[in-house]
Amino acid sequence: MTRSMTAFAALNTNLGETEVKWEIRSVNSRYLEIHFRLPDNYRSLEAQLRELLRQQLTRGKVEVSLRLNDGQSNSTLSVNDALVESLLAAISQVESHMPTSTTLSPIDLLRWPGVLAQQDYCKVEDSQLLECFENVLQSLSEGRLREGEKLNEIIRQRLDAIAQILLELRKELPKIIKRQETLLKERILRLVTEADPSRIEQETALLIQKADVEEELDRLEVHISEVRRILGHNEPIGRRLDFLMQELNREANTLSSKSIALFSTQAAIDLKVLIEQMREQIQNIE
Repeated sequence: MTRSMTAFAALNTNLGETEVKWEIRSVNSRYLEIHFRLPDNYRSLEAQLRELLRQQLTRGKVEVSLRLNDGQSNSTLSVNDALVESLLAAISQVESHMPTSTTLSPIDLLRWPGVLAQQDYCKVEDSQLLECFENVLQSLSEGRLREGEKLNEIIRQRLDAIAQILLELRKELPKIIKRQETLLKERILRLVTEADPSRIEQETALLIQKADVEEELDRLEVHISEVRRILGHNEPIGRRLDFLMQELNREANTLSSKSIALFSTQAAIDLKVLIEQMREQIQNIE
């Protein structure tokens, strides 16, 4: 099953008198990047939350936030008196080595990390919060799966269009080569008054051989089959699909460089457009 890296899930619930709100946002990323915004007194949950995320996700930039509200003024500020005393003692010691006294305001002390702490009176059991998180994470996973199935369908539509272009190109290729061969012979005969017919045949055959794109068409069809096969896997497939898009684009470029007729030139351009459309969608696949 194809999974997208882009999704959003939220859960609002009441645990006792406290309103709990979990939010998870996920966007595409080369690796799994997890960022938390948790109340200070619940930061101890971060390791467990990270492990739960890793069990469900393998790629994506994920932002997790938790907010608690008891409907009242749910926090107060407290000063770390011991740390303040230590800071003042350290300042006094430094001042003793300085030629003039340094003036330090109370605001400067309050800005020091750890001096001012916010005490949250909303208290919910860790196990309850983890249970709620598992529910919202499940919702996120389902959203990524739904989005991924849509991307799967879009990519398959582009593959069908590419396959149709290749089919039409194969049908036209013998006619294109035959016309080109005739044109080359006529040009050579116009330029050379005394020409060896066998020599003309050899030179024409070499030029036509250089314009033959059967191998490129074969490789394009092989890559298309491989993309279809990978799309059916129930595992992370984004990186492999991205690699195959590079290979498809390489063959399309070669096809374009070997083009000897307007039809094949246009076919190569259409292929590159479809491949780029798939590549853009694949950037969001896990």
